[in-house]
Amino acid sequence: MTFASHNPPLVLIADDDKVIRVCLRQAMEQEGYRVIEAVDGENCLAMFSKMQPDVVLVDAVMPHMDGFTCCQQIQKMEQHLEGNGTPLLMITGLDDEESVEQAFASGAVDFVTKPINWAVLRQRVKHLLNQVKLYEQLQNANQELKRLATSDGLTQVANRRRFDEYLQQEWSRMQRDRLSLSLVMCDIDFFKVYNDTYGHQEGDDSLKKVAKVLDRAAKRSIDLAARYGGEEFAVILPNTGLEGATQVAKDIQEAVRELDISHSGSKIGDRLTLSMGVASTIPCALISPEMLINAADRALYQAKKSGRDRFCTFEIP
Repeated sequence: MTFASHNPPLVLIADDDKVIRVCLRQAMEQEGYRVIEAVDGENCLAMFSKMQPDVVLVDAVMPHMDGFTCCQQIQKMEQHLEGNGTPLLMITGLDDEESVEQAFASGAVDFVTKPINWAVLRQRVKHLLNQVKLYEQLQNANQELKRLATSDGLTQVANRRRFDEYLQQEWSRMQRDRLSLSLVMCDIDFFKVYNDTYGHQEGDDSLKKVAKVLDRAAKRSIDLAARYGGEEFAVILPNTGLEGATQVAKDIQEAVRELDISHSGSKIGDRLTLSMGVASTIPCALISPEMLINAADRALYQAKKSGRDRFCTFEIP
């Protein structure tokens, strides 16, 4: 659930007393909120799972399942749903210290006592919703900071730092699952000459176009295209053997040719091209991620030595 998904916010009211529910609904609707109702704890859990409200007002004393147990169950559901911690406000006629402590221990973040002070209730609900909004804004800001820290500023694909982290992560995962991991290393042919001929602005534009090709070639969510450094790029392909990685290299080669970027300084034609090295292995304790990189580098070197605008492969047994 995200706050922005409910505009206006959605309030779930759980109370077995119909009169109280009607009064709570009217108070919340006067604030401009949408309202759904539950007649007991079990009904509250079902409505929560289905509707993912922004805040829950739950009565402490209900038949079958009291509000304390209901709050505990909602917290467990949110862990399963990977929720953001929907605020739970308990409405209780119990104002003894033990009941207050039990309310907070069960997951409620605030409470109001009966008879309800409606002005206090409205302010507390408003405060809780503002907290949810601020929390989500903070999450979004943190996600954007993380993206900026792990993406290449020019090409917007993953940067070298993210490449290193992800290769290590997927190496461990493939080793555990005994699955293949492949790596495609790519280098733009005669790129220094290209920059000298057309200028750095054109060079940057070409890097962006090649990066988009690689990003599209990394079709699955588990694939990662990254700028390895300068005019060199890489594509990490988890759960992919040499045959599948070779097909990705073919797709990249064809897509770069379709860009039809002029390169009068090239020694193998008049269009911008790529040389690629493809390496694949099943990770194990006897080899390391660095060995896969070295294998892809050797294959890339062989592709350049063999005339460029091609790819060579290497499989680590």
